[in-house]
Amino acid sequence: MDPVFWILLGIVLGGAVVGAGLWFYLKPRTDATYAALHQEVENKRVLTEKEAEHILAEARQEAQALRLEAEKVTERRYEDLARTEERLERRHEKQEKQGNRLEAREQMLNKRQSKLDRQQNLLEKAEEERRMKLEEIANMSSEEAKQLLLQDVEKDARQDMARLMRQIEDEARETAEIKARKLVALAIQRVATDQVAEMVVSVVPLPSEEMKGRIIGRNGRNIRAFEQAAGVDIVVDDTPEAVTISSFDPVRRESARRAMAKLITDGRIHPARIEKLVKDAEAEVEQVIKEAGEQAAYEANVHGLHPQILRMLGRLKFRTSYGQNQLHHSVEATKIAAILAAELGANIEMAKMGALLHDLGKAMDHDQEGTHAMLGAEFAKRFRVPKIVINAIAAHHHEVEMESVEAVIVEAADAISGARPGARRESLENYIKRVRTLEDIATSFTGVESAYALQAGREIRILVKPGVIDDLGAMQLSKDISKTIEDSMQYPGQIQVTVIRETRAVGFAK
Repeated sequence: MDPVFWILLGIVLGGAVVGAGLWFYLKPRTDATYAALHQEVENKRVLTEKEAEHILAEARQEAQALRLEAEKVTERRYEDLARTEERLERRHEKQEKQGNRLEAREQMLNKRQSKLDRQQNLLEKAEEERRMKLEEIANMSSEEAKQLLLQDVEKDARQDMARLMRQIEDEARETAEIKARKLVALAIQRVATDQVAEMVVSVVPLPSEEMKGRIIGRNGRNIRAFEQAAGVDIVVDDTPEAVTISSFDPVRRESARRAMAKLITDGRIHPARIEKLVKDAEAEVEQVIKEAGEQAAYEANVHGLHPQILRMLGRLKFRTSYGQNQLHHSVEATKIAAILAAELGANIEMAKMGALLHDLGKAMDHDQEGTHAMLGAEFAKRFRVPKIVINAIAAHHHEVEMESVEAVIVEAADAISGARPGARRESLENYIKRVRTLEDIATSFTGVESAYALQAGREIRILVKPGVIDDLGAMQLSKDISKTIEDSMQYPGQIQVTVIRETRAVGFAK
């Protein structure tokens, strides 16, 4: 046979043998790899099923918890509704009971009114019978009795008028010498210093109209807190970019003006801030008073005065008499006294000191009993002021005898300064006296802590002690004060009396 054939046959057989060997060699390994892969897929499937079961269990637990929470919320809401329904039912029962009580009270009042009407009719009949008996006994009619009574009253009135005329004539004779001295002083020297008319309002400029709303506050909270803390009246009207502070007391008005200016600058406007700034402004005004006293002593060229006297003297910066500023008046009187003392050869230093301090008591006569001359003399005596000066202070209204020519000079200087043309205006003084009297009447009642006259004396606001005056007592107090004002004062229009009772609780966090 052909050798090629055998070669090919050998190759084919060799390949078959090699393929069979390879098949027997690789098959176990392939089977093992397949089994490993199958086992790995099976493990992952089992793990996935376990994770799915775990997630499903967690989801079931969360759903169970949400269901329980929803049941609890629903149960609480049912309980709240039940309590609300119970409260409404109790309130309804209470209102029914109140209605029954009111109805019973109304019936009782109607019975009392009927009884009072019957008693009134009986009293009218008894009064008519009594009048008829009196006419029968007196043998004259009621008109004749009235005429007789009017004649007696007219006779008494004429006697009182004659007595009053004699009293006026006696007083005129007693004061003739003083008036003559004033006229001579005016003829000798006319002082033409400037006099600024005192005002009872202060105007505070605003940066914008929007600031008015912030000053008023919600429901008027801020403006009420400011008026109560400062004791003044705040007027917010159509005046563009300005508010008005009104008070007859210049010290309170100046403190309020400074506090309002600081509030506007600061921008934080609320009741607590208002009270703090008002207190700060009051401290500033006290410093102004001290500086005013020192400046007055410097202008008058009077040295060696005690600091307490200078402080009391500075309070006259905020006191007027018939429209004349008392601190300016004192300095002016000092200059006049120095000229008079030099002309008469008296002690110039004592005359100047007496003239500067002669109205010292006007700075304290609202707080203490007594005339301003005696109060000023007693105050000066405590700080070792010379006796000549003390006598000049006490005697400048003839309440004690004058002991030196310097006392006479002080009185003359006071008269010249006060009586010169344009120095004083009576209307403002009368106004201040009226509002001062209002406050004095209010503070004279027991339980009143403070009182402020506002709106040009048309309103008086009274703060009472809550531990002494209760709500019913506050109502009664307003009526009592109103009755006292009606009986003791003359005023135009009407005066509103407002009694305020409040309790404050203050705590501190440390």
